[in-house]
Amino acid sequence: MDNQDIKNQEHVLLPPYPSVLVESLRNIGYTMETAIADIIDNSITAEASRISVRFDWNNAIPWIAIIDNGYGMSKEVMFQAMRFGSKSPTIHRDSKDLGRFGLGMKTASISQCRNMTVCSQREDSLNACEWDLDQLNDSDSSDWKLRIFSASEIANDAILSSLVSNYLSDVPSGTIVLWRKIDNIIDNKNLHLNENKFNEVMYNTRKHLEIVFHRFIAADNFGRSIKIDFNNNVLKAFDPFGPNIPSRQELPQEVINIDGGEIVIQPYVLPHYSKTSSHDYELYAGEEGYLQNQGFYVYRNKRLIVKATWFRLIKKEELNKLIRVRIDIPNHLDHLWNVNINKSQVVPPEIVKKQLKKIIQKISGRGKRVFTRRATVLSNKMMVPLWNREVSDGKVSYAINFQHPVVESVFSGLDEKAKTKIISCLNMIVTSFPYDVYYADAASDDLQIGKEIDISHVRELYKELITSLKDSLLDSAAAKEALAHV
Repeated sequence: MDNQDIKNQEHVLLPPYPSVLVESLRNIGYTMETAIADIIDNSITAEASRISVRFDWNNAIPWIAIIDNGYGMSKEVMFQAMRFGSKSPTIHRDSKDLGRFGLGMKTASISQCRNMTVCSQREDSLNACEWDLDQLNDSDSSDWKLRIFSASEIANDAILSSLVSNYLSDVPSGTIVLWRKIDNIIDNKNLHLNENKFNEVMYNTRKHLEIVFHRFIAADNFGRSIKIDFNNNVLKAFDPFGPNIPSRQELPQEVINIDGGEIVIQPYVLPHYSKTSSHDYELYAGEEGYLQNQGFYVYRNKRLIVKATWFRLIKKEELNKLIRVRIDIPNHLDHLWNVNINKSQVVPPEIVKKQLKKIIQKISGRGKRVFTRRATVLSNKMMVPLWNREVSDGKVSYAINFQHPVVESVFSGLDEKAKTKIISCLNMIVTSFPYDVYYADAASDDLQIGKEIDISHVRELYKELITSLKDSLLDSAAAKEALAHV
């Protein structure tokens, strides 16, 4: 076609070169965790009750397969599913559909591997096809040529035929998504380290799935439970809101109505470590700790999208670290929340942000009271405290109470010179208190402040107190009452 022909045309067909486009699509932000989660979304949408993730290092030629017993795909449906951009994000989806852009299975797969094979069984028909990026790169054509497997090619593919035999032979329908040529983990310089990295990545993926799909695993999925396993090890649901902790607080639910949909907000306050077992406290702290795990947890159709964020409405701070807020959004509000392709980010609309800010203001006080109430109880028990808390110009400091009976008893009978010397020594101890170290220790979820009580020291302390109270010429009843509150 010459320039004159192009000039006279109203439209020119410019299909993208597959070899160029797929390499670009590989880098849109998937990790192994989010990629496998995206494939599992499809399995759940296909109403699978059992999903298996199989993987093998395979002597430095690793492969990963995600297999389900969902309703499977006919040949025509499978071809459509393999098309990039198979379903527009603007069309209406079923309320239980976890998909979004019609790109998930393909982009998630090629982000981790250069060869993806899909094999599906439906109505006694078994079909398979694959995208191989190396084959696409070998061609300068703009044609998207999908490889179709014959029955004999399926049977002669050792890995694929084994998976079919083990997982699809005794079920009426199901699908296998097989990843080979996994290149984002491989480094040919050190294969031993690669195997360790591969195992570590798969372990982290397992932990990721246990929280992302915890409501499906725990039968909170519209009444049905889904079993997910990793190489036959069944995943355990991890609910970040600590449902089995008796002292957890469940605050009043809030509902925001927008564009014909409901956004349901359920705040929780996890218990102070003194109100629960050390096992439970450490379990719900997570690897990042309570400070980092506070905030909103956004679920789309009960599938976790984003966790532990305040959307920059407030800062993460120590006194709010036990607050976690579940937000449930329906899939038809995706356009308002700007759900991204790999379903790992959302941005709430401004009208929702305003409501969330009001909710934060109400619930943050409840989280802080877990700490302030405990401090109040402790101070009330110490009617004659050894330490005084002093606040001046927004700064908090602690000073020894020189009116404490034991301190006063030490001073009694001393001359002014000795008394001044002791006061100077005590003041030096107070002013050199390591506030920064104490704060770091108090903020740590791995440490508890305090030391084991030595009973012999307690006895000695009470002897000193009794002597001090007697020296104050209190009668027995008054001394007993004062001793009870020291």
